[in-house]
Amino acid sequence: MSCSQLLPVAHLREEDSKPILRPAQALYTPTPPQTRGGLSQVEYALRRHKLISLIHKEAQGQSGTDHTVVLLSNPTYYMSNDIPYTFHQDNNFLYLCGFQEPDSILVLQSLPGKQLPAHKAMLFVPQRDPSQELWDGPRSGTDGATALTGGDEAYTLEEFQHLGPKLKAETRTLWYDWMRPAHTQLHCDCMQRLAEVKARSKNKVRAVQQLIARKLTSQAFIETMFASKAPVEEGFLYAKFEFECRARGADVLAYPPVVAGGNGSNTLHHAERYEAVLEVQRDCLTLRSPGTSLDNVYSMMLTLIGQKLKELGIVKNIKKNNAFKVARKYCPHHVGHYLGMDVHDTPDVPRSLPLQPGMVITVEPGIYIPEDDKDAPEKFRGLGVRIEDDVVVTEDSPLILSADCPKEMNDIEQICSKEIS
Repeated sequence: MSCSQLLPVAHLREEDSKPILRPAQALYTPTPPQTRGGLSQVEYALRRHKLISLIHKEAQGQSGTDHTVVLLSNPTYYMSNDIPYTFHQDNNFLYLCGFQEPDSILVLQSLPGKQLPAHKAMLFVPQRDPSQELWDGPRSGTDGATALTGGDEAYTLEEFQHLGPKLKAETRTLWYDWMRPAHTQLHCDCMQRLAEVKARSKNKVRAVQQLIARKLTSQAFIETMFASKAPVEEGFLYAKFEFECRARGADVLAYPPVVAGGNGSNTLHHAERYEAVLEVQRDCLTLRSPGTSLDNVYSMMLTLIGQKLKELGIVKNIKKNNAFKVARKYCPHHVGHYLGMDVHDTPDVPRSLPLQPGMVITVEPGIYIPEDDKDAPEKFRGLGVRIEDDVVVTEDSPLILSADCPKEMNDIEQICSKEIS
């Protein structure tokens, strides 16, 4: 039986697009040790309990009840000699303990003689070094690690070297990411990847963080729209958006801004296509209800885009059996994806899964006409439109997390036409 990656990725994560990670390696600006803001130790304990419960459910019927989970934090990467890149914690590691420091290991081990999901959580962290902390900022050490995370035990990284062989000898099943082995002796048989991921449950803490993140992002977009009057360079708008996010409390962006200028003489045709994409998106949003799937909505999106392409005169005489192919040509991506702690961190979760209340997804149809597309009228070439919203699936109408970000043409035009005081 071959090793597989640790666990169903999306089921372990929850979205928080307001990044609040703080680099432990910050030269000359030491930052006190901390965990992810806004979440309690109880929340992380519940997440670990949920993970072990999933393992227990998957392992039922198999001999042995001894299980160990090993997760690595991200290491410190250096751009040159002693100058580190900005640190961003591994999402699986962060989700389960909230520890924001690099070069650490989380071990969840079942308790001998007790039934799952009973387990203990152990952290292995670098030993404190006052001379190094003078430059890189304070580290938690073993005492600080347990105090911050609520874990059961903490040890130095050096002690993990001795634990590795012991885990292999005493553990019936070891769960770890085989792409990033924590120890050279930990290569052992693991269970096959779970074939299907259960829908994520509702979480009030997650919902609050999502709303804060989306409001912050929407405000930054509005300020950037306001500053986008020509002449303006793309680099300025990139910096403006990042500044507005950071000024409102974000430490890093969830994704790099994509700022693209183009031919202003095509404004009229750009508006026509923008309105067409907006209508497609509105229709897709009405389909985001429990029981349907992203694939179902994707099929509907392609049908609607095919109709719009014909109405706009971008393509003519679309045959019914060829409509999907034509639509995929001008919208080469899916209608949406699941949202986790990062924007695209759930690539292995099938989009065929029925949506359930509490799941967070995107709705992002688009139409893109390449400049060299000889099949499309010249006036439409070189124009691209995509409109995206982040959505929480509910029993009733979907909750649009990004509702504060204007997308109606009149609202956008009004913002962009305001004079700078």
